[in-house]
Amino acid sequence: MNSYTLAQLKVGDSASLVRVFTEEDVKLFAQVTGDTNPAHLDADYAKGTMFKERIVHGMLTASLFSSLLGTRLPGLGTIYVGQTLKFLRPVYFHEEITATVTVKEIMPERNRVIIDCQAVNAQGETVLVGEATMMPPRDSLRL
Repeated sequence: MNSYTLAQLKVGDSASLVRVFTEEDVKLFAQVTGDTNPAHLDADYAKGTMFKERIVHGMLTASLFSSLLGTRLPGLGTIYVGQTLKFLRPVYFHEEITATVTVKEIMPERNRVIIDCQAVNAQGETVLVGEATMMPPRDSLRL
């Protein structure tokens, strides 16, 4: 786990993680959130959708950004202030997704960092983009 203060960050810093979402992940997310939309859980229903098969919840994919921002960049002690998201492609079960966060702008006067967020599939197609506003810790934390 990392912890970067505003002074330690620079534009272009980035962190990534790779995840493959399973049926169990989707079921657990549905249970925790109450989002039981059959497009995620019912194969027969999903066949009749534009996707033709079940898809991973968009917010489950977006949660990869939360993981990166809270544990790697800026990391421990960071406060999530805001997030925009744009869902570009569906994510299917067992599809490898790489999520990356990259420092775009540093605002020292407000102790804020703007971070670009992007998730791509194994074919290099962008499935999700967004922008996060973060407030990193003012002082270094001991891990």
